[in-house]
Amino acid sequence: MTTVNTQPADIVWGARNIGIAIGRTEKATFAMLETGKVPGARKIAGRWAFTPAVFFAKFSEATA
Repeated sequence: MTTVNTQPADIVWGARNIGIAIGRTEKATFAMLETGKVPGARKIAGRWAFTPAVFFAKFSEATA
């Protein structure tokens, strides 16, 4: 699987790239996106956008 290097201010576009960033398949990621289970993701002009910093911060809060 390919990895995507992201910086905190980066935005990842599209279900395929979001899946790569969170370690899931495109199909699984799309299902998660459609059901609102990906913190930091939203649909903008019909396209999924994702902020990794928000996603990973959510998990840091859960473990603190």
